[in-house]
Amino acid sequence: MTVWKTSLRNFFAHKGRMALSAVAVLLSVAFVCGTLVFTDTMNTTFDKLFTISSPDVTVSPKNAGESDEQPIDGKPASLPASLVQQVEKAEGVKRAEGAAFSMAVTVVDSENKNMGSETGAPTIASNWTQNDLRSMEITSGHAPRGPTEVMVDADTAKKHKLTIGDELRTIAVTGDIRAKISGIASFTVTNPGAAIVYLDTATAQKHLLGAPDVFTQILVTAESGVSDTQLKKNVAAALDGSAAYKLQTQQEAADANKDDMGAFLDVMKYAMLGFAGIAFLVGIFLIVNTFSMLVAQRTREIGLMRAIGSSRKQVNRSVLLEAVLLGIVGSVLGVAAGIGLAVGLMKLMSAVGMELSTRDLTIAWTTPVTGLVLGVVVTVLAAYIPARRAGKVSPMAALRDAGTPADGSSGRVRAGIGLLLTAAGGAALWATAQADKAAEGSGLLAIGVLLTLIGFIVIGPLLAGVVVRALSVVVLRLFGPVGRLAERNALRNPRRTGATGAALMIGLALVACLSVVGSSMVASATEELDKSVGADFIVQDSGAGRPIVPQAAEALHAVPGLEHMTDYTYLKAKVTAPDGRTVDEGITATDPTYQKDVRRTALSGDLAQAYGKNAMSVGEDYAEKYGVKVGDTLTVAFAAGETARLKVAAITSDDTNIDRGAMYTNITTATSYMPADKMPQNVAMFGKAEEGKEKEAYAALKTALAEYPVYKVQNQADFKEDLKNQIGQLLNIVYGLLALAIIVAVLGVVNTLALSVVERTREIGLMRAIGLSRRQLRRMIRLESVVIALFGALLGLGLGMGWGTAAQKLLALEGLEVLEIPWPTILTVFACSALVGLFAALVPAFRAGRMNVLNAIATDG
Repeated sequence: MTVWKTSLRNFFAHKGRMALSAVAVLLSVAFVCGTLVFTDTMNTTFDKLFTISSPDVTVSPKNAGESDEQPIDGKPASLPASLVQQVEKAEGVKRAEGAAFSMAVTVVDSENKNMGSETGAPTIASNWTQNDLRSMEITSGHAPRGPTEVMVDADTAKKHKLTIGDELRTIAVTGDIRAKISGIASFTVTNPGAAIVYLDTATAQKHLLGAPDVFTQILVTAESGVSDTQLKKNVAAALDGSAAYKLQTQQEAADANKDDMGAFLDVMKYAMLGFAGIAFLVGIFLIVNTFSMLVAQRTREIGLMRAIGSSRKQVNRSVLLEAVLLGIVGSVLGVAAGIGLAVGLMKLMSAVGMELSTRDLTIAWTTPVTGLVLGVVVTVLAAYIPARRAGKVSPMAALRDAGTPADGSSGRVRAGIGLLLTAAGGAALWATAQADKAAEGSGLLAIGVLLTLIGFIVIGPLLAGVVVRALSVVVLRLFGPVGRLAERNALRNPRRTGATGAALMIGLALVACLSVVGSSMVASATEELDKSVGADFIVQDSGAGRPIVPQAAEALHAVPGLEHMTDYTYLKAKVTAPDGRTVDEGITATDPTYQKDVRRTALSGDLAQAYGKNAMSVGEDYAEKYGVKVGDTLTVAFAAGETARLKVAAITSDDTNIDRGAMYTNITTATSYMPADKMPQNVAMFGKAEEGKEKEAYAALKTALAEYPVYKVQNQADFKEDLKNQIGQLLNIVYGLLALAIIVAVLGVVNTLALSVVERTREIGLMRAIGLSRRQLRRMIRLESVVIALFGALLGLGLGMGWGTAAQKLLALEGLEVLEIPWPTILTVFACSALVGLFAALVPAFRAGRMNVLNAIATDG
């Protein structure tokens, strides 16, 4: 009980000094809990939608769900419409109806503005069925009654200000469907962002599936009292147990959809938790510093406790109990903040188009428990070493001044261990750069990153003595005696300076590493484009991976001022080598002009001959693995087509990042083995302008695609800029998540300075008494903060560039061979670190300047 009372007294006596450490715990726990609540809420939203909207039993084609959501032929897998009547006759069936839907569509308004989601959610066109009433209700107008009418979901109508009578155009592979809005249907559950249009059944079959006598699914509703499982057995019996169809109960269909969505949500959840882990790691340094300094400042007090009978264990326990209290307070507040963060993320997602309702807010009991356990455990672990130091304080310390002597050396053992770890990590990074295969190098890279990070943390105090002195010559000596005082204060306790700088080092090392990797990827891709791409223009979908519909392709072929326009598509096939080994490979089918659009090196044979009748090329990796030579004949079984025997006319180099490993054949060869209605649409098209007509052709291509806003025309400059923007956006998201760790590191600098000012109260009073002005005092503390921040930045940026350089060597094995150090970014981050130091010193410097000189001199310790 005495230990508990002592801990409580000390905790509340130093609550101000504990506050910033509590904020670090709060932020880290909030990020963890916010991530868990946000992803759990998304799971709940999709689970409810999938469960409610699924019929009692669904009958689908056997291969449904195995291919891409947007098949490259633009037509979903289908089954005969006659099966509806067959299923209706099954025992226990109340209703069976055919569904005709497709996600390979684009919906535009009368001004050709895309009505689809901008968040990656699908655009769905479907016929209206009774099953849709499970999750939707018609809130105005009526369902479509013919080919000139269409119904739209209420969320899309609200977002794009659509009303009944407005015209929409649904673009599908079979042509355009122009219809006026006859009704608006509202979701009775949360719609996460999909845009949905409903057509009448005949129109949906004809334009979405390409035939009047097929459906994509049969939706079966059970009679009262009939279970889904029994209904599934009855329907299977009515279909003679045919293996050509896939039958799913409501739960099975919902689970299948959940699995598809769950994979994406898991990636997002674990990525965000990874950044929360980094914030926790940085927070550990803050907590260690806080308790180390508090223990040092209470040396006399602890000595007195030991003198009057307190044991080492009791002193140790007292400090750990303070850590438990800190962890509990920070964690409880963090759990609450995490729920608020999750709600904020939901509002943000709703603002950009993914609707998430707070009605579905899901807080599992494991979330607050996880937050509390993590917060308390991390805090106690961080306080363990300071607590052990407190337990080692002898009773004789009561006779000395409070505080500890300057830690001029971090210890030879620690320095030796740090140097050994750093050297081992450096060797692993060097081995990464020498690796022949990316899979082998990635393991070495992970080891190298881990060891160098730990090594730099351990060796931090030793580095502080060297780096701070070097920085002081450049930064602090310019400020005369005040600068020298700031330098000595930063060097007074190298262990503390090293730990404070290490917290900032971790976040900035990751920033530097990712900057190097991102810049190298852009530079490599740019060089590859300059070297390999001869086409003036590239046309492709703007993001959702949709094929280019025939009407858009025809419009492109009709553009004047073009030397050629190349079709480019991809066919799934099983390729059998001469030795009988078969592998699932894709065949890239293009026009012969593609040789001019993308330059590929033929290691043997002639690539032009690969575009001859019943000929093809293969990549060097495939040829080496399967012993294929020019002149060999491969058996190619096209999916949904016939089997061909194609002669290998060329083996192409795989030393490229464009079409790496591609097998090429003439598109006319592929067409001869594929039914006309199964031939895949173009996934991209390449254009070459006539000499001197580049600008005119560029403008004409954009005009030709004005009615098809989902496709974009890019010249090489556009493509490079788009690539740069995409990687830049991804890096910005990562930097935003890393900002949490950097914020916690800044709090560490603030806390270190604040506690350091308290520790040096008498010293500050004496300096003020002999003539140091308030302005000079504040400047001294600001300069100390700046040099600590620059120390952490220098270590972090140097370490990160080393990691990034090693990572780029692995990328070079995948064709991204250019190493580019983004010096403007590196130098900007380094300069901003000085501003971070200035900001962190504002409050400690202000409080130091307000000290009463006499009271400060009279302070005990």
